[in-house]
Amino acid sequence: MSDHTSRTPRPADEPEPPELSGQAGTPEPTALSKAPLPEPRSTAPEPPGVPVHAQQGGQPYAPNPWRQGSSQQVSALSTLRPAAPAAIRGATLCCVVVTAVLSALLLGDGLGPNALIVAVPAALGAYFAARTAGRRLRPWTAFWAVGGLALLAVPALRDAGWPVFLAVVSAIALGSLALHGSRSWLGVFLGSLGLFSAIADGLAWGGRGVHALTAGSRGRLGVVLRSVAVAVVLLIVFGALFASADAAFADVLGDLMPDVSLTGTPWRFLLFLVGLIGALAAAYAAAAPIRWDGLTVRPGKARGRVEWALPLIVLNLLFAVFIAVQLTVLLGGYDKVMAETDLSYSEYARQGFWQLLWATVLTLLVIALALRWAPRGKSTDRTLVRTVLGALCLLTLIVVASALRRMDLYVDAYGLTRLRISVAAMELWLGVVLVLIMAAGVFGARMLPRAVAASAAVAVLAFGLISPDGLIAEQNVQRYRDDHSIDVAYLKDLSADAVPALDTLPEPLRSCALLGIERSLRSDDVPWYATSWGEARARDILKRHPADPTQPCTGSRTGIGGSDRDIDESDPYDPY
Repeated sequence: MSDHTSRTPRPADEPEPPELSGQAGTPEPTALSKAPLPEPRSTAPEPPGVPVHAQQGGQPYAPNPWRQGSSQQVSALSTLRPAAPAAIRGATLCCVVVTAVLSALLLGDGLGPNALIVAVPAALGAYFAARTAGRRLRPWTAFWAVGGLALLAVPALRDAGWPVFLAVVSAIALGSLALHGSRSWLGVFLGSLGLFSAIADGLAWGGRGVHALTAGSRGRLGVVLRSVAVAVVLLIVFGALFASADAAFADVLGDLMPDVSLTGTPWRFLLFLVGLIGALAAAYAAAAPIRWDGLTVRPGKARGRVEWALPLIVLNLLFAVFIAVQLTVLLGGYDKVMAETDLSYSEYARQGFWQLLWATVLTLLVIALALRWAPRGKSTDRTLVRTVLGALCLLTLIVVASALRRMDLYVDAYGLTRLRISVAAMELWLGVVLVLIMAAGVFGARMLPRAVAASAAVAVLAFGLISPDGLIAEQNVQRYRDDHSIDVAYLKDLSADAVPALDTLPEPLRSCALLGIERSLRSDDVPWYATSWGEARARDILKRHPADPTQPCTGSRTGIGGSDRDIDESDPYDPY
């Protein structure tokens, strides 16, 4: 029998087994002591055993009342991550090094096709690590991976920074989902951020792998390094000779090779570290992903039918009354409503849109809370939940359509801006989420979390591919052709994606709108891997027909012939 103090401690409320209740070190009873005299025994329970490492000077630590149940919490969290993966393989390590080098060489000049170029070896390294760990490629994993790479095509196509930022952030989230493979609501949310949790473990894993490869290489690593060094020297020597022999080859070589200077060395070293850490984290997450689905949210206490359904039925009636009023407005016209409410056209459309947008968001929150406390004991309860929430989703879809109609009327009157197209896209995506919730009520909610995440990724990708800045310029130019005013001061601050539409304006509006964009393109001497297709197209247009700096640019908002008309100067709507 082992010593009593070396055993695992038991909780204070768990009694000691009878065979272990004696003191440690008590000798076994002999034949001469089979019937010991009865002795008075205390009725107090024996204190639980304390491990040896938890003692100081022979006295155990005092129990901490603030950490009750922490052992169960730690054991639950420890099951999320599997065992440590095997040592990193050479193929994965090569992909990590290539990612780090490409990050240092290509990402320092901005974003363009280089984002996709850098992501490819990182994805290959994660794939090799997953294959080594025995993971199989599942359909949803392939969807997240392909979607992430597709989102990185947005920087290669568009010059505008705001859709590019959304695409890059969404690509990182989808890549993390591909590595972790979560399916619950909490798992999808934490899985999209799970790549950052593998940074420290990935660095330690990579360090152990390099040490193992170096210790077991027996000189092969030195051979590889010498071969790479010789190849680099040969490329430099003969590349310099050929470049000096032919000017055309020198231009081609200069366009292909990154511009590495000593002044940018700290920045490129930082990018090297970012690429190295990111690729190692991705490979480690692919080899040993955290099972975020192991974290579950305890369902709420089911409510009674009346307690649950009555507030939602009242809310449905309110939605129905509002929709009836909206139909009256559409049939009676906005002139009647403005006469009764003393609101201008822009105030009515703008205020109504924002209110309806918040109503849509709050309705989704109400649906989530209602599902948490929904009655679920009988089949009639499930039918009641589907009926009430289905009606609420349907009525909310009509509210979404009303909000989009208000925004359409407002854009027709005052033009399209970045803020207006962004919030309209957000409202449209919320409508898609409502449709997915209604479909889950019919076909089951098993795939709903991943379907919502996929719809968000598709929305971001579509938003980047339609070129928001180009669409804004096209809509405002078309309004000008329809005898409305045009805000040149706003349009000249758009990105190079707007150049094709602005190029169709007559002078002097064309030069006033394009002069600032042309100057920024001239000052940005970036290589091909950091140049988007929209920027390259704008350069070609302005090279063939440059803007005329001598054209007079008198007003910020002008109409046809330079007359200020159809302008609401009191419009407080933020154009951004």
